[in-house]
Amino acid sequence: MVTATAAASGAAATDRFRTDKSPFDAVKDTPKQRVDALAREVLDAVHATIRKHRVTYDEYNALKAWLIQVGQDGEWPLFLDVWVEHVIEDVATDHRHGNKGSIEGPYYVPNAPERGAHAALPMRADEKGAPLVWEGAIVSTAGKPLAGKVELWHADADGYYSQYAPGLPEWNLRGSFSTGPDGKFTITTIRPAAYQIPTDGACGKLIAAAGWHAWRPAHLHVKVSAPGHELLTAQLYFPGDPHNGDDIASAVKPELMLDPKQQPDGSYRMMYNFVLDPVRS
Repeated sequence: MVTATAAASGAAATDRFRTDKSPFDAVKDTPKQRVDALAREVLDAVHATIRKHRVTYDEYNALKAWLIQVGQDGEWPLFLDVWVEHVIEDVATDHRHGNKGSIEGPYYVPNAPERGAHAALPMRADEKGAPLVWEGAIVSTAGKPLAGKVELWHADADGYYSQYAPGLPEWNLRGSFSTGPDGKFTITTIRPAAYQIPTDGACGKLIAAAGWHAWRPAHLHVKVSAPGHELLTAQLYFPGDPHNGDDIASAVKPELMLDPKQQPDGSYRMMYNFVLDPVRS
């Protein structure tokens, strides 16, 4: 039986982030004046909140203890991806005319197995969940088919991600699909489940203290790329999920809603295409 813990998944997410992202290299040329302005405005907002609500020393010390616990639990990737990243993503992609994107989240793993343009995600022989067949294409904003790649990953029918929960095959429900010049792909997978973000760590303590819920609606994660075009990172959602309207990560957008059609055998089929913006000069 899979039993994921906040500490284990948090540590895995932190290790993965450190491996994939080199601190400060991407912003090494950022002017000191910009760093000064950003740091000061964040601190000013904190100071204003303290003054507005007359924060007590007990509350301040509780915050210090909680921040320390977030680090000890390895949950900074989870905290930032759930409560901050959706605004970064909005700002970073507000110029696009093609597909809308959304947050990457903490559970992306690069270099997933290549499957070709028409194949199934790696999965267990007895993988639970209704089969889902997805047909689509990658095109430019001018409507031209693009030879590109769709990286797809998602939780299983119990809400767990491979490499972040014990007992799952390394690449379970993770794969890359490279298209030909026609841009078309067909992916067979299973319909994932909604799930709660880990609640036994520091982030869970905040959720409980604030009276929030911890649910994310069921979704598929993708990264879609093609030469000369901007990388699209998105999550795709299923209609009717009770948490589409109150996603804890605030990442649901109407443009990202799928339209799966149930078949007589209980499986689902759907169409969803990607329109990529050209790289800005």
